[in-house]
Amino acid sequence: MDGIAIMRDTTQRLLRGFSILMIFCISLVEAKEMRVGAYNIKHGRGMDGKLDLDRQVKVIEGMKVELLALQEVDKHCQRSGNVDQAAYFAKALGMHHVFGKAIPLGKGEYGQAVLSKYPIVSSKVHRLPSVGEARIILEVVVEHPKFGQLSFCSVHYSFRSEEERFPQVMAFEKVVRGYRHPVILTGDFNARPETKTMAHYRKEWQVVEKRGDRLTSPADKPRSEIDYCVLRNFGEVEAVTEVVAEAMASDHRPLVTEIRKDAGSKE
Repeated sequence: MDGIAIMRDTTQRLLRGFSILMIFCISLVEAKEMRVGAYNIKHGRGMDGKLDLDRQVKVIEGMKVELLALQEVDKHCQRSGNVDQAAYFAKALGMHHVFGKAIPLGKGEYGQAVLSKYPIVSSKVHRLPSVGEARIILEVVVEHPKFGQLSFCSVHYSFRSEEERFPQVMAFEKVVRGYRHPVILTGDFNARPETKTMAHYRKEWQVVEKRGDRLTSPADKPRSEIDYCVLRNFGEVEAVTEVVAEAMASDHRPLVTEIRKDAGSKE
């Protein structure tokens, strides 16, 4: 092989190698990733009986999430010092927030909240059929920089019975049935894995599998798995949930869910 041929062969090999490298780099750039969380905060009260929002702020900071669904949130309630808890968290963490009222509580309100790194486009409180304490799902719509428009929803279903809880599940199912954009529903489902509720979500949604410990309540010595993250309309994604090993700040352990869609995955 003469010198010119050797140079030509070497050049072709380099170009092929460069092309492969470029494809790999582009795939990394185009991969979509998102990190979300859920936390039942028990109006700021820990397993030690202490009301301490700053302790929960530190827990949330450590979760490093873009979107967070909170349950059992007080707003201007006497039992928790008349604080707007969602606003307190949002200010401490530099995030946007929305509070959703489930019930009046004294002169204040009690319900759920969402914290978001991104501006909230819209929000809605979905009232669910309830016996006794009124139950809601709080939905916010955000424009995510990687996944586009999506609904992020904080859930807190009834703990009393499956007969009371499942109609709540189906009421929200009617809401999202016509949605074509991605939906994340996360929080306190108050349902164990073997229930009709979770069988429905395994059939109709993507229940994100947990890595490591699965039990979430009570926080100090967990015995039950009742907190989850479920997805809808995401297409082919890789997702995993981890239970944060926080045993004191609330009576539930928080969840962190990572969602990833590689370049070229089906919508």
